[in-house]
Amino acid sequence: MFSRRTVLAGLSALALMPVTASAAGLPDLGGKTVVVVTENAYPPLQFVDPKSGEQVGWEYDAMNEIAKRLNFKVEYQNTSWDAMIQAVHDGQYEIGMTGITIKDDRKEKVDFSDPYMRSQQFMLVRGDEDRFTDAKSFGAFADGLVGAQPGTSPFYAAVYEILDGNEQNPRIKLFETFGATVQALKAGDVDLVLTDSVAAKGYVDASDGTLKVIGDPLGTEDFGFIFPKGSELVAPVNAAIAELKADGTLDALNKKWFLDYKMGQ
Repeated sequence: MFSRRTVLAGLSALALMPVTASAAGLPDLGGKTVVVVTENAYPPLQFVDPKSGEQVGWEYDAMNEIAKRLNFKVEYQNTSWDAMIQAVHDGQYEIGMTGITIKDDRKEKVDFSDPYMRSQQFMLVRGDEDRFTDAKSFGAFADGLVGAQPGTSPFYAAVYEILDGNEQNPRIKLFETFGATVQALKAGDVDLVLTDSVAAKGYVDASDGTLKVIGDPLGTEDFGFIFPKGSELVAPVNAAIAELKADGTLDALNKKWFLDYKMGQ
């Protein structure tokens, strides 16, 4: 509902080559290398395919297409979610991607691209869960535990939309990665994980009935790529996103990853 990272030298080393117009009307970045960081824990946006062992997903396809159209090479790196925003802010990476919700407080540290996806937020539970059916009944279920990552939208949703507003509530169990929260849910260590519809669909489809989504959506959020403050990459990437929307490429990626793709097959 709500879902990281080689450190480079100073931000000055990230300066772009002079931008020229491409034949398609998009900026041409002259074949430079751009370091993009992700977490690989957020299917189907980005993850390691369990069968092939390759890094794949919606965001990889979108970023590779953006790189092709803007004429730059991508070097992918990995880091944890809780390190990503600060690392991009510090100039360690030029772009970050992992289904990052566009939020005003995050804009104080990094610049965002225009939204490339809108997602609603849901409650992910085990497939046989019958003790609660929505946010209200989970809040009233005193023994229920929710897994979340500190500082993320799921954490704050657990605190303020489902529980009592106390960030120290012992019913919230913290994990370093979103994938770890889902594993805890499967193992019975927590009873609920809050996630957006993107990740929920990926995990439910791959669960063979052991996971499901319950209740109404708790909210809506927009996803964007992140950049160091003042990055000259923002405008070119925004232009490419607009073109991918206009020519149907993003719709095709939605079909590929949310309708057609079956994890592990």
